Amino acid sequence: MVKTCAALIVWICLAFPAAAAQGHTETKKPSRPAWSELTSAQRQILAPLQPEWESLDSARRKKWVEIAGRYPKMKPQEQQRLQERMKDWVKLTPQQRKAAREKYQTLQKMPPHKRQEVSSEWQRYQRSLAQQQQQQQQQDAPLDPNLTEPAQPVTESPPVQ
Repeated sequence: MVKTCAALIVWICLAFPAAAAQGHTETKKPSRPAWSELTSAQRQILAPLQPEWESLDSARRKKWVEIAGRYPKMKPQEQQRLQERMKDWVKLTPQQRKAAREKYQTLQKMPPHKRQEVSSEWQRYQRSLAQQQQQQQQQDAPLDPNLTEPAQPVTESPPVQ
């Protein structure tokens, strides 16, 4: 009997907040701006986010619109990086996005010198990845079609006496 009451209490505590939240989302106003309300320039800049736009809340949409407003003033490299990051962001699962936001917030709370250390470490990691990829590409280089094995470097043999 005690277990049944405890289970009922737990169920009520879990069910009613869920029901209240579910009812709240049904009456919730649609987030603004809608994709159709964006200018053509904004839609072009934010195109990687279009599939996810309807699931973004108003605050996130406004943040992206602000970024789109700064986009024309960015250097071409910054524009390209932003486009790549938007494409990468869309590919993340909701759990991965949450983890990324948490990591970002953690970094923002760090003192500047500690952030610089983390940034330097990340850059070293990126360089090592690039080197590994380059080495892998060299190892995977196609063989000479006339040879069945990779060509060996030519070495001079000592003169025969």
